[in-house]
Amino acid sequence: MIETFQKYSGTGLLVCWFLVAWFYLFFCEKKKENRVLFVYMPAVLLLLFFNPLFYKVFGNLTEEAIYFRFLWLLPITMVISYTVIKIYSTLKGAKQYVFVLLSFVLIVFSGRLVYFNPLFEKAENPYHVPQEVVNICDMIEVEGREVVAAFPREFILYVRQYSATVCMPYGRDVFSYYDPFYSMMNEAVIEVEELAELAKQAGCHYIVLSEEKELDGNLEDFSYEVFGRVDKYVIYRDVDIYIGL
Repeated sequence: MIETFQKYSGTGLLVCWFLVAWFYLFFCEKKKENRVLFVYMPAVLLLLFFNPLFYKVFGNLTEEAIYFRFLWLLPITMVISYTVIKIYSTLKGAKQYVFVLLSFVLIVFSGRLVYFNPLFEKAENPYHVPQEVVNICDMIEVEGREVVAAFPREFILYVRQYSATVCMPYGRDVFSYYDPFYSMMNEAVIEVEELAELAKQAGCHYIVLSEEKELDGNLEDFSYEVFGRVDKYVIYRDVDIYIGL
């Protein structure tokens, strides 16, 4: 719990300002409805989060890996913003401007610029997904029906974000369990015969593979044809399945 909270806190400064603001409101806020929202509710959430019994029950009912999302319920920005406005309203003249400027500077320097994150990538399109996903989905979509396509690992999280009609034989949660099809797609050397069998069992219309992926065999020998190419990715189509092209 403590480790999860530390990761959630980032630099820790915003959480510090939140706690300072919470204590201020605890002693100074008089309106009942505001106390419920900004004082009592955050306190209850934190008590639950750090309760070992609640942690155990929550972990049994859901995935332990998502426990940190419980902290999303904390109204951190609301508490800080409301406190700043409340203090501002009690000041007069130049003190108001100095306080606002000081608050602004403290907030800015309390976090890290998201664009400096090594995982940040500039969006290639309005959908904020890799352009290869857009091009592949546009190529294989069939109007009026769903199609099933096996995508490589790097595209799993993006396909459903772009298209509602291009389905996959495995979902984004495949990282948390064993799936033979997904496992085969990620082998260093893919046994083509086994891959084709798994794809047919899953009713897969398409298989998308990087041209850099080493294949032991030819998909063309198992009723697949090269349907198209997008950058370094090859799209194979099962010619035994009619999809109304």
